Amino acid sequence: MAKSYNIAIIPGDGTGPEVVAEGLKVLNAASARFGFRLDLVHFDFGAERYLKTGEILPDSAINDFRKFDSMFLGAIGHPDVKPGVLEAGILLKIRFSLDQYINLRPVKLYPNVDTPLKDKGPEHIDFVVIRENTGGIYTGHGGATRVGTIDEIATQLMVYDRRTVDRCLKYAFELKKKRNAMNSKYSGKPITLIHKRNVLTQCGDLWYRAFEEMGEQQYPDLKRDYNHVDAANMWFVKNPEWFDVAVTENLFGDIITDLGAMIQGGLGVAAGGNINPEGVSMFEPMGGSAPKYAGRNVINPMAAIGAGMMMLDALGETAAAQAVETAMTSVMQKMKSQAAGNMGYSTTEVGDLVANFVATV
Repeated sequence: MAKSYNIAIIPGDGTGPEVVAEGLKVLNAASARFGFRLDLVHFDFGAERYLKTGEILPDSAINDFRKFDSMFLGAIGHPDVKPGVLEAGILLKIRFSLDQYINLRPVKLYPNVDTPLKDKGPEHIDFVVIRENTGGIYTGHGGATRVGTIDEIATQLMVYDRRTVDRCLKYAFELKKKRNAMNSKYSGKPITLIHKRNVLTQCGDLWYRAFEEMGEQQYPDLKRDYNHVDAANMWFVKNPEWFDVAVTENLFGDIITDLGAMIQGGLGVAAGGNINPEGVSMFEPMGGSAPKYAGRNVINPMAAIGAGMMMLDALGETAAAQAVETAMTSVMQKMKSQAAGNMGYSTTEVGDLVANFVATV
């Protein structure tokens, strides 16, 4: 009997439904070829539902999501909704409620994909950023007083406990160990902690001490390095080949993974996962809802297809995931560009090409 997986689908806003459709097209091709079944359940949470009903994401939906094997998200965001309403009410609520404490962001340059970095190629840009995903400044500790006056005060605090730090570091060290065993090109590179411990002396010190202690006691054979976050931004651009696995806290990870997306060719190819290693994870393209491209069939679906590939790998369908990545690489080499409207193909044509490759090659 074929193995089956229950997948929750949130197409979301703007171009989200368009890229999700192409991602599902490829996932269905992979399931047919590799002999497993995907049982898909769609949810309409996003801007349209909020604007019509005022409902963002009820607690009952979180309970529903716990029953799934994984989640696949298109994008959240709409120009008619105040920034932060949907992001906090849907994205952060899912991450926190399902304890998706790892944000996994591969930064990989594929062949024939342009990078703004002169003289850098796929052999130079192939690393992973592990962003702690449920702590730090995003937890909302703080407040505001005297709002609207000249004496207004606002605070938002970076808060971390040792357990939250340790479990993120553990995931990063284990991934580094796995990558070293997978390919010798990774083994000569360190695992890199990124923070700002020269100024953020409390949280930075906690992260650094935990990193050093775990490395010394549990992973003595793995090389370790540390970068201040401002320096890491420079090195990502100047020497991306120095990095393999980088681990950091929530805010810094949010910032540097956007830089990572640009050096790998743009948001059209950047995918990520919100991971609970013991629970339900959610995979998504990084490009946002891009409402100006909605309905035009010009948006690049590669990031959504890549998110689907990551989901297959997390589910244990490694061969299917590898086939999808091989197909993505082949199709990218045929495309004129990864930029929306300049791909040489429509959104649906890119999805067709990748799906057909997965089904037949």
